[in-house]
Amino acid sequence: MEIEKDKTPYQKIDVALVFIVILLGAVSVIAIYSIQPSLPAKLQNYNFVGKQVVWYLIGFVAIGVTMIIDFDRFKNFSWYLYGFGLILLLGLEILGPSKIAPDINGAVSWYVLPVIGNFQPAELMKIFLIILLSQIIANHNELYPDNRTLREDFILLGKLVGTTAPPLLLILKQPDLGTAIVVASILGSLLLVSGIRWRILFSLAASVISGIGLLVFIYFKNPEFITTYVLKAHQMNRFYGWLAPHEFSSNYGFQLIKAMLAIGSGQLQGKGILNGQVYFPEAHTDFIFAVIGEQFGFIGASIVISLFFLLVYRMIHAALESHDPYGSYLCTGVIGMITFQVFQNIGMTIQLMPITGITLPFISYGGSSLLTSMIAVGVVLNVRSRTRKYMFGN
Repeated sequence: MEIEKDKTPYQKIDVALVFIVILLGAVSVIAIYSIQPSLPAKLQNYNFVGKQVVWYLIGFVAIGVTMIIDFDRFKNFSWYLYGFGLILLLGLEILGPSKIAPDINGAVSWYVLPVIGNFQPAELMKIFLIILLSQIIANHNELYPDNRTLREDFILLGKLVGTTAPPLLLILKQPDLGTAIVVASILGSLLLVSGIRWRILFSLAASVISGIGLLVFIYFKNPEFITTYVLKAHQMNRFYGWLAPHEFSSNYGFQLIKAMLAIGSGQLQGKGILNGQVYFPEAHTDFIFAVIGEQFGFIGASIVISLFFLLVYRMIHAALESHDPYGSYLCTGVIGMITFQVFQNIGMTIQLMPITGITLPFISYGGSSLLTSMIAVGVVLNVRSRTRKYMFGN
């Protein structure tokens, strides 16, 4: 017997997940407010708190819109969304650098549009890719339900890698290594639940690790090859600043040293709101976790990390409860995207990971990244609210 049979998807919404997002929004607003006085003079006239609140309101509208259509119908226009995303990425390649697609911090990753402001198409592409890759896996597993052969596993692997490659290469061309790694994490998370044999996945992982090891070996033998054909100069500088920040304290390692100093000086309870004493650039975007660590201490940072754990837990719960494999794959892609971004952003402030331009989901200031995260939550809520519950089994 089905429970809650007559309720609409909006009545069956995961209230706990929505409440966690609201709490993360409150943390974001407080953190950005605490940063405002310490921002450079040229940014003092910008009301980042007000803009963040507006983006959150737009994000909740986006969640509502995302939930209107049954998630199973995403399949009908997944390829159109994917094609639209590719066109936007190609537009950056064709138009940039220019007034519409300027070079910002060494990368052509943004459109500058009237009214909207800066818009990063790679953020939306992450959602489009999750929708399409999930559909490919669901359709393939439906076509080959039992006793799948090795050949059929390789066909699925080829489909997934082939679909991910074009946007991944375009994002790397910008160059935006951070977002490219997030795209790779989405692919990796979906590969884990795709049904492909583990020995194939282990072999693939071993090949990737071996490739990275080969690049490291080549770098020590011929560093010019890496800087010419693999990584740009500013990307290599980030690795220098990560591995030896104190040797490059005046340039490449400056941000990392300041971030660790801010987090360490916060100690247990922090210095208090508006009492930040460590200055570093991009405090309201990429390094907002360091600000939280300084002003709210270990306790505040732990609360933020706990909220992310609860967020991912609710998403895993939605993925496991879904009776539709396509819904489970959608949730898995979102989990992979958000989990890696949180790990990368927090990790780069404590020297666990190299510094990239990845923001902290739901916390960092930014329209494109926040809107993408909210749409991702909307996808999970869509799956969760359309999962039927039965009193006696399925």
